[in-house]
Amino acid sequence: MDFALSPRAEELRSRMAAFMAEYVLPAEPVHDRQLAEADDPHRLPPIMRELKEKARAEGLWNLFLAHGDWGAGLTNLEYAPLAEMAGRSVIGPEVFNCSAPDTGNMELLALFGTPEQQDRWLRPLLAAEIRSCFAMTEPEVASSDARNIRTRITRDGDEYVVDGHKWYTSGILDPDCRLIILMGVSDPEASAYRQQSMLLIPRDTPGITVLRDLPMFGYTDRCGHGDVLFEDVRVPASALLGGEGDGFALAQGRLGPGRMHYAMRAVGFAERALELMCRRTLTRSAFGGPLAEQGVVREWIARSRIEIDQLRLLVLKSAWLMDTSGNAAARTEVAAIKVAALEVAHRVVDRAVQAHGAAGVSDDTVLARLFAITRALRIADGPDEVHLRTVARRELARYPEESV
Repeated sequence: MDFALSPRAEELRSRMAAFMAEYVLPAEPVHDRQLAEADDPHRLPPIMRELKEKARAEGLWNLFLAHGDWGAGLTNLEYAPLAEMAGRSVIGPEVFNCSAPDTGNMELLALFGTPEQQDRWLRPLLAAEIRSCFAMTEPEVASSDARNIRTRITRDGDEYVVDGHKWYTSGILDPDCRLIILMGVSDPEASAYRQQSMLLIPRDTPGITVLRDLPMFGYTDRCGHGDVLFEDVRVPASALLGGEGDGFALAQGRLGPGRMHYAMRAVGFAERALELMCRRTLTRSAFGGPLAEQGVVREWIARSRIEIDQLRLLVLKSAWLMDTSGNAAARTEVAAIKVAALEVAHRVVDRAVQAHGAAGVSDDTVLARLFAITRALRIADGPDEVHLRTVARRELARYPEESV
């Protein structure tokens, strides 16, 4: 395995690091203040628009997308350190047009969209002229098993009709959201993994009602997490993404790279938290000396460094496998990093919160927000238990002679 960066990736990493230091990190308090003062808490703050324009002008744009002529053409291994760098700030990924759920939706459109669908939706998403959301999770069932999904997609002549209830539809409250990619059941009599299909639904289609904006550990997300009702929502047959019954396979294609991106950014979360912990404990004194001289604090710092470096190597291995052997060959590693990344990031953030004392649970630092994000992401995109099940099943398959 060779994890060395290509010259191009190294040059991009260096430029992104400088951009983060000069523009993104100093803009965080401005971003938060503009959101707090806005009439609509979901509208894009002016500072974010400025940062996006700067990032695009410097070529730090759509770096996640490797398919065809759409993106930067980086490999997963080349993109990994860039995603980590962007992940050092809560607002970082959006600055570079590399934030969820748009990244996964753009992946789907680039891989499976028709030319007409790509012209209508992918091009403006790549230009950040619009935003999108992904409607899959449902409140009435355990959505970690996609076979439980109840939302119905019914063919009616030249149209599809959607009826169902989704929630934590992230991004739907953004005023710039124009596209909903929805997964529902199109054939309940088909085999378990051929029942679902995906549709491209314009946000302003009649019959879509956002019942409420769901918080995440008390935080209101800028793009919103919608509790959404779909009642007799009609779209033309051309809105089908892929073919009927392809929904489950498309979801796997979307979530695989998405889990890699989450893990990459989680390394950045952890590095930011460790940096804050070190700076804090070096400048605060208690019991006769700097906090950094306390044995327990040194253990927190040492364990955090060890765990982050271990995680980074596992992420890089997974990226390398995806590049050299394909997504299927890296399935175990991708499942493993989804668990490991958020566990490590959350643990490091928790230590940093403890080191900051009262400041750690306030909004004076980014730590409370990171604490909420890293905990929530252990559920989002497939809970830890689903990924642990995958790893265990594939590990046990190595011993077929022991089966009973």
